[in-house]
Amino acid sequence: MNLHIREATETDLPGVLALYAQPDMDNGQVLSLADAKLIWTQFRSYPNYRLWVACDGDSAQAVVGTFALLVMHNLGHQGTPSAIVEDVVVHEAWQHQGVGQQMMRHAQQLARDSGCYKLVLSSNQKRQRAHAFYSSLGFQQHGLSFVIEI
Repeated sequence: MNLHIREATETDLPGVLALYAQPDMDNGQVLSLADAKLIWTQFRSYPNYRLWVACDGDSAQAVVGTFALLVMHNLGHQGTPSAIVEDVVVHEAWQHQGVGQQMMRHAQQLARDSGCYKLVLSSNQKRQRAHAFYSSLGFQQHGLSFVIEI
C-alpha cells in the first residue's frame, strides 16, 4: 500500500469531516466547514497538538485516515511528557488494509521523538473491534476511564 502520513492542512478539512461523518465516529453529525476552519485555527495555536492525515500515496490529497496527537508536558513523572491520541478514524473502504496500523505506528514514533513516557487513548466501551485492533498493536488496557457529561 502506498500511504503517506503528514500533518493536516486547512485544505484537508473537508476530507477529515467526511471521515468523522462515518457511523463509527460521529454518524453524520459533523461541524460545518466554516466552523471546522475556526476550530482548526484555534487547534493550531496549541504548541503540541496536531491533526494528522493518512493519504493515498497515488493521490497525495485523498484523505483516507486521520488522528489527532497531543503531547503534554508534565510536572509529575520527573517532567517527562506524555501523549494522547484522539479521533482515530479510517475511511470504511480503507479499513483492514493497514492504514490504522500505520497511523498508530506514526503516532507512537511522534510520541517517542518527543520524549514521551507513554501514549494513551480512550475508546468507547462498545467498540470491541477497535479494542481488538489497539490490543493487536501492543496497547494494553490500563486503569479506568471516567467521563461526566457537562
